[in-house]
Amino acid sequence: MKKIILLLCFILASLHAQSQSIYPEKNVTIIVGFPPGTATDTVARIIAERFAVKFGKPFIIDNKPGQGGSLGAGAAAITPPDGYTLLLSATAPFATNPHLYSKLNYDSRKSFAPIGLVTWLPYVMVTNPKSGINSMQDLIDKAKAEPDKYTYASIGNGATTHLLMSMFTSQAGIKMVHVPYKGSSQSQTDVIAGQVDVTFDTVLTLQPHIKAGKLKALATGGLTRTSFLPDVPTVDEIGLKGFNGGAWLGLFAPAGTPKAIVERLHKELNLTMQDPEVLKRLQGLGAETLLSKNPAEFEEFIQNEYVKWGQRVKESGAKIE
Repeated sequence: MKKIILLLCFILASLHAQSQSIYPEKNVTIIVGFPPGTATDTVARIIAERFAVKFGKPFIIDNKPGQGGSLGAGAAAITPPDGYTLLLSATAPFATNPHLYSKLNYDSRKSFAPIGLVTWLPYVMVTNPKSGINSMQDLIDKAKAEPDKYTYASIGNGATTHLLMSMFTSQAGIKMVHVPYKGSSQSQTDVIAGQVDVTFDTVLTLQPHIKAGKLKALATGGLTRTSFLPDVPTVDEIGLKGFNGGAWLGLFAPAGTPKAIVERLHKELNLTMQDPEVLKRLQGLGAETLLSKNPAEFEEFIQNEYVKWGQRVKESGAKIE
């Protein structure tokens, strides 16, 4: 009897291993919680193209925009954990939205099996060249001398642009007035016109204005200088030690997805993101690669991001019902 049981266990284990070794056997869907044409969508399509070649099956993009990316995350969280539905998501649905929205139908720390980091979108603080603000330290000194005189634009309450400035003012020990907008275009237009003093937005959207001389870059948000603006110092190196903020993208599967599938996807993801042609395409998007050594490292990264941005949301006072 014991021999029969052992034989059955061996057969089941062999079948399980075989099913994973030939993964995928059918089309794979990658849910994206943002509209077509956005940076997140474009990166997802780059990955899908490469995965289709590597795995020999189509990887299909399914855009489910809304709620700052959280509608897509919620949809992915309730799919079968078999590796046939994945999620390409970002900082907001995993680190900021859980603290902003009163109701989400997923737990960003428990509902998913993290596969790997993909890219980093660097942010830069800018001002009008005629504003009289000559550097980030100059802004800090002026704001300390005259609290609530200086203003900053964001693309909305709780957006990364808002939270980065909240983090900046908190660490610098200064008070500035928040002016929220509904998008980057209007917020940048008003900084260029001198209606608002500064904004902290993606290098992707601000770089053309910086190159044209319409905006002056004060500092970038990452721990190291971005390759897109190598002459611009980081907030950290100017003096606010440990300041580190930007937007990341990562690939996920629903919680419970077989470890072998997650690890294989992670391996192929890292190979894809290091391909010279892919790197060139990312450069055109204003994105840099940000890879994790393994899924466990990515999971730890998410935990840290959840805590960090949760604190920023609390300090900002932002809330979305």
